[in-house]
Amino acid sequence: MHVLFVTPYVPSLIRVRPYNLVRSLAQLGHSVTLVALAVGDEASQADGIRPYCHRCELVAQRPRQIVGNLTSALTQRVPLQAAYGHSRQMIDALRRVLRSAPVYVVHLEHLRAAMLGDALTGIPRVFDSVDCISLLLERAASASPQIGSRLMARLELGRTRSFEGRLLERYQRVLVTSVEDRQALLALMDGHGAVDAPDRLVVLPNGVDLDYFAPLPVSREEETLVYTGKMSYHANVASALYLAREVMPRVWWRRPKASLWIVGKDPPPVIRALATDPRVTVTGYVPDMRPYLARATVAACPISYGVGIQNKVLEAMAMGAPVVTSPRAQMALGVTSGTHLLMADRPDTFAEEVLRLLSDAALRARLGDAGRRYVVDNHYWPTIAGRLTGVYAEAASCMGDSGRDSVGQKTVKRGIRVDNT
Repeated sequence: MHVLFVTPYVPSLIRVRPYNLVRSLAQLGHSVTLVALAVGDEASQADGIRPYCHRCELVAQRPRQIVGNLTSALTQRVPLQAAYGHSRQMIDALRRVLRSAPVYVVHLEHLRAAMLGDALTGIPRVFDSVDCISLLLERAASASPQIGSRLMARLELGRTRSFEGRLLERYQRVLVTSVEDRQALLALMDGHGAVDAPDRLVVLPNGVDLDYFAPLPVSREEETLVYTGKMSYHANVASALYLAREVMPRVWWRRPKASLWIVGKDPPPVIRALATDPRVTVTGYVPDMRPYLARATVAACPISYGVGIQNKVLEAMAMGAPVVTSPRAQMALGVTSGTHLLMADRPDTFAEEVLRLLSDAALRARLGDAGRRYVVDNHYWPTIAGRLTGVYAEAASCMGDSGRDSVGQKTVKRGIRVDNT
């Protein structure tokens, strides 16, 4: 099948979900045309995804366009995230693709691309929400340690709830990464007439590149914890601060030589300031996180708030690192504390589990092996992409011969129409 894959950023090893879905679809023998917004220097990251694309078009999004989109959204009750990716140039690129070759299904990822689907009719559309953003905003509004994040979440929450509640009026299928996110979206969609929403809202978990994230032949350093993630993301900032301020002092009381690595691009000043303690290293951008995951004694992944599947947990487990995380991770993963990893929900118990691992090499080895096996069995990207092709087929089956699809939009039988709006 020929898939038109639309993203509001360039898929890369940082944007792991679209990158691996496109790659796996290509490896399964499908043809993928990628149309992606490129903000700033993102176009330079496209070399990694191009070999897996039948066709790859990048559309530059200039800062003034983004500012204009966000300003307009404030008066239109549109979530800022949804307005962010609006682009006339992007719509033009989609039109060119659809007129040049038959397309089986359009796949759009993230709330930033959601409005682009409105320009397409007469063709099956699948929207990958990834997470329930309303649920994330609810948690950020109450739990973020940064007042700016709390205020922004409260500003956005109402209109994001309204927008997400009507996603099935736009798309034949909507994807999320976890059961919890699916339940949250179903609650938002209640009352919007989507009586078949439970069938059309599908859980498609994240996977791991098991060849890339694999144990390395290096020794683990003693008494070293690692936290990984894109540090411009407010939930990661909250978790890193929790780890450094609440957990580590309890660890240092018993293990004064223990060290903490915070690894990820774009750390804000509040995170960089943690490195004034010589026991804390804040790396900023690194070209490869694997050496840090391979050398650390423990991967510490507290989740102060968040939604969906935590990729940092899966990647650490895939590399055989023993993981301590929060019980919230269990909502998205089928893991068992004490078998695949360790879980704790308070700073004192989290520190105790870290200390337990630091003092027990056999336990570290057992959890590392079990964690790797769990990821291999449950989060293999080609298997997930195979499930995605089934979702595409279901979306295509929604397109009837009556001149309308299942979300009530006019279509052209066996044809494609691109709205001029």
